[in-house]
Amino acid sequence: MDERERPRLFGNRWADAVGPGGEPDRDRCDCLDRRGGSNKAEVAFHPDRQDTSAPGWLHLLQLVDEAAADGREVFKPLVELSPAERRQIVTLPAGIAGLTEVRQLVLYGSNLVRIPPEIGAMTNLAEFSPYTSRRLHWLPYEITRCRKLRDSTVSTRALYGNFRYRPPFPVLRTVDDDWERTSVDPGRWGGGAVHACSVCAGPVPDRELRRRWISLAVATDVLPLLVNACSEDCLDALPAPAEGYASAPHLGGPGTVSTDIR
Repeated sequence: MDERERPRLFGNRWADAVGPGGEPDRDRCDCLDRRGGSNKAEVAFHPDRQDTSAPGWLHLLQLVDEAAADGREVFKPLVELSPAERRQIVTLPAGIAGLTEVRQLVLYGSNLVRIPPEIGAMTNLAEFSPYTSRRLHWLPYEITRCRKLRDSTVSTRALYGNFRYRPPFPVLRTVDDDWERTSVDPGRWGGGAVHACSVCAGPVPDRELRRRWISLAVATDVLPLLVNACSEDCLDALPAPAEGYASAPHLGGPGTVSTDIR
């Protein structure tokens, strides 16, 4: 065969990022369904609550503790979970704050719907790869504290406000009589309890929580970030959004992402 006719072979970058197969390891997501050629007019947060008694969660806690103890630089926890266990994981434990030596976090093909703000404590994180985690539509603003983060591999078509389809953002609720700082409904508020300001890391006084969406370039992708701020000053301290996205932090809802699209 002529050398020019030989088929090109490409290595599988994720060959060692996939755990054992078998039964389904994630749930279907139609949040940003584009069948029919158009986006949904409104979207909502995934309401999934993490079952902290599930075998997969307990196994993950063990893996996080082991990684923190041995100071490893590469953390691929899902590889060590069974398909059933992977499906039980919809967020990561707050204990990831202890993974200060981890440089590469691989969450390929996860069933995650949210990442906790404690990711901001992973100060040596340089590569973040939740690729094909198609239920993961947004990230916490705290990821911007990972100053060494230079490389990301995210399924951008699954993100709110992504540059390809411009799906809308969920409308952010304001603090009202339903607000309970330590018992937050993820389907209404997007995440769990709010312990600190996303911007200054200080406490958030009762009834003073201010929430905004902002699209920022993080590593190699523009990501939709959720801000939980303690004051107007902290909102004013937010950086300028990425070019071509909404020009200011916003509350979400239909029409927001069309602002400033070029």
